[in-house]
Amino acid sequence: MKLAVINYSGNVGKTTVARHLLAPRIPGCQVVAVESINADDGQRVTIRGRQFAQLQEFLQSIDNVVVDIGASNVEELLKLMRRYQDSQQDFDGYVVPTVPARKQQQDTAATLGELARIGVPPARLRVVFNQVDEDDPFDSTFATLLAYCASTGIARPNAAAVISFNEVYSLVRGTGQSLAELAADSTDYKSLIAQAGKPSDRLALARRLATQRLARGVVPELDACFAALDLQSLLTGAQPVPSS
Repeated sequence: MKLAVINYSGNVGKTTVARHLLAPRIPGCQVVAVESINADDGQRVTIRGRQFAQLQEFLQSIDNVVVDIGASNVEELLKLMRRYQDSQQDFDGYVVPTVPARKQQQDTAATLGELARIGVPPARLRVVFNQVDEDDPFDSTFATLLAYCASTGIARPNAAAVISFNEVYSLVRGTGQSLAELAADSTDYKSLIAQAGKPSDRLALARRLATQRLARGVVPELDACFAALDLQSLLTGAQPVPSS
């Protein structure tokens, strides 16, 4: 499966979606970053937006990949897709993360609109609702984007494809570790804390324990979000699961 994670806007969690939601749940999946400024967050491969021909060749040579397209490269990459006719078909699907902020929702709508203009059908578009506050009503929080999708029919977002706000994502940024790895960590940090002599060592271990617990809490939510995206239908040609 070949997926592009894309949005004109920054700060919507594209890397979170690529590294922590998608790649761990697709067997043998690589994450490739397309970014002008390489803020190394553990990706194995980085390709700049202008190297589009190289990216196309790479996509033909691999079975499972998630391409994390940095905001600074989206416009150029989409322009090149228009130039290389039918190149949008190299991706099985496009995952577009969004967040509650109105500007980011507007940018998400613009991204979906441009993908539709270059020939990506609704069945191959997925929206992930990121940084959601569980106490806020979903329909009013994302009213701008939901109204756009309903009026245009460009995408059929599933309200169950949600990632709640959680500090664990900032805690693991730049560590190269996935949340799945942290959640599977069997280290007994409480025992290590009891054995530690220095207060600084106890504090460091306590932070690892907190991160481990947070990771174990979010992994089931990520599993549910991944299931709601119904990515298998991208390979069968079936319509995505409708929004509830």
